[in-house]
Amino acid sequence: MLAGPVLIGIAGTVLPAIGLGPVGQGLGLGPFHQVLDWPGLPRATAVSVLSGVLSTLGALGVAALILAGWQGTATFRALERLLSPLLAVPHAAAALGLAFVIAPSGWIARLPAQALGWSVPPDLLILQDPWGLSLTAGLIAKELPFLLLMMLAALGQVEHRRRMAITRSLGHGRVAGWMKTVFPGVYAQVRLPVMVVLVYGMTNVDVATILGPNTPPTLSVQVTRWMLDPDLALRSVAAAGALVQVAAVAMTLALWVGAERLCAALGRAWIWSGRGLPETTLRALGVSLAGLSALALLAGLAALALWSLAAGWRFPDLAPEALTLRSWSRFGPEMIAVAGTTLAIAATATLLSLILVIGCLEAEHRFGLTVGQRALWFLYLPLLVPQVAFLPGLLLPAWLGVGPGTGVVIAGHVVFVLPYVFLSLSGPYRAWDTRIARVAAGLGATPDRILWRLRLPMLLAPVLTACAIGVAVSVGQYLPTLLLGAGRVSTLATEAVALAAGGNRRAIGVWGVGQSLAALMPFVLALAIPALVFRNRKAMVRD
Repeated sequence: MLAGPVLIGIAGTVLPAIGLGPVGQGLGLGPFHQVLDWPGLPRATAVSVLSGVLSTLGALGVAALILAGWQGTATFRALERLLSPLLAVPHAAAALGLAFVIAPSGWIARLPAQALGWSVPPDLLILQDPWGLSLTAGLIAKELPFLLLMMLAALGQVEHRRRMAITRSLGHGRVAGWMKTVFPGVYAQVRLPVMVVLVYGMTNVDVATILGPNTPPTLSVQVTRWMLDPDLALRSVAAAGALVQVAAVAMTLALWVGAERLCAALGRAWIWSGRGLPETTLRALGVSLAGLSALALLAGLAALALWSLAAGWRFPDLAPEALTLRSWSRFGPEMIAVAGTTLAIAATATLLSLILVIGCLEAEHRFGLTVGQRALWFLYLPLLVPQVAFLPGLLLPAWLGVGPGTGVVIAGHVVFVLPYVFLSLSGPYRAWDTRIARVAAGLGATPDRILWRLRLPMLLAPVLTACAIGVAVSVGQYLPTLLLGAGRVSTLATEAVALAAGGNRRAIGVWGVGQSLAALMPFVLALAIPALVFRNRKAMVRD
């Protein structure tokens, strides 16, 4: 279902890259020569690969340490409650908030400034540093909740309690036992999400624009600049750059697979050696890094809110001089109008995705179909291919008279929303007690009546949660909206990233808060509506 748009998009990107199509100059490799002659290519590619690999390793490592050292404890439950809501925060809003925290004039610098008597921010290149360290840190903070929740969902499929009981009876420590017996099975279940995080870390545009370097930028950001340049001749150069990005991603994934095999061999040798790990140190490290990540994101969101209300906030003050609604009066009406467009696109894309997902899952149930590992690869395909490599190719219908616009943007959002809706709803849908359906069928109910009167009402909470996830994913889509809308469709994501270059912190605060609320509001409704509907029918609730 999703492989078609990706393959069509790649084909539409290849044609301009080899000189064919409406912006081509004739068959040839000239666009590739222009990309290879770009002086910033080596560093841009290196920063892209480095930020993707390090952010994936960091998020995966911290998530593993948290589960190994604290899973099942009160500390872990508190940390899970702290991290879970952050999953809904859009990448752009999270990056803007983190920029307010780690910038030379941000909160981290203001703390020592009070004691040291600094009157001006330190002259340090923290944001947009040349090697993308701030970009990597931001990606780790944002992807950690996602990988942690994916690994939590996978724990039930590896019999982790029994394995841990055996390892502890053999004298292994908590962390060492988990890493030796549970982590290999968990990683096998979350391997695809890990690769999605790796590809996103290498190819994202919104976070890289806000936190990443700009002299030169990351490869995906530079390709996007070529795509949006008024000079149409650069469209073929952008297409060639996108294919170079695909090659870099493919090589990195191949190296990642090779590293998996090497780590598996080293892991087996370590298991047979009987050696342990520094338990206390690793447990403290895991909870410290996870707590720091969560606090950084929360501090960033608080900074966005305060800047949106700040009348004046000079360095090195820790809080604004006064709070006012002046910025909301100035920027709020436009933000609210754009928020309406954003939520309309998100709701439409999510509804279409939900219909397709329920149709697939119901067909799977009625006809006894099974979804294998290959099907999951196809499901994840839009998330494993760089967006810059196939989104421009989806504008191929423009050659036939169908120009960019809201309809094309919605269709593009469906490509990215549908996998998340499927993954969030498939588990609860398959776990529904089919004995209820058999009893209803015995009483003469048709399959359609069972679906609409029994199954979906009982699965109201999971369905609404899947919808909330879909809306959050759509609200955060920057590059699909920018490219498929050709700059004519404004959403909270596109406006927030555009404002990041302007430096108006009050405007950034208003738009960042607006985007965060647009993504969080559906989750509040997903919790409130089932509680209201089932307040007198708790036995019908199915998680």
